[in-house]
Amino acid sequence: VQLVESGGGLVQPGGSLTLSCTTFGVTFSNYWINWVRQAPGKELEWVSVISREGDRTYYSTPVKGRFTISRDNAKNTVYLRMNSLNTDDTARYYCAAKRVYSGPHTTLDSYDYWGQGTQVTVSS
Repeated sequence: VQLVESGGGLVQPGGSLTLSCTTFGVTFSNYWINWVRQAPGKELEWVSVISREGDRTYYSTPVKGRFTISRDNAKNTVYLRMNSLNTDDTARYYCAAKRVYSGPHTTLDSYDYWGQGTQVTVSS
């Protein structure tokens, strides 16, 4: 099983990025997919989740209204569109899959599978 994140990079404050997470080796549509992030020296922070069919989405307070999660089950891919980025969004972003949704978690091993992450740096 593999989850592969991409799309990270360096962006100026106020800018936008779209992250992707593609899965291999699982029946993608059986899993809720989360995005979590970890800034240097800080604990893992849950960001967002999308249901198996994409009809339910939830966001953490810091990103609500700025980030949008979506999925394409035909492509086994989840996206995180991030707008109005600020320096507090600087972190390594991970996608994490869980078959049964049980709320936000702040440790990667609370999920069934997770990727290696992609770095997002917001700086002028």
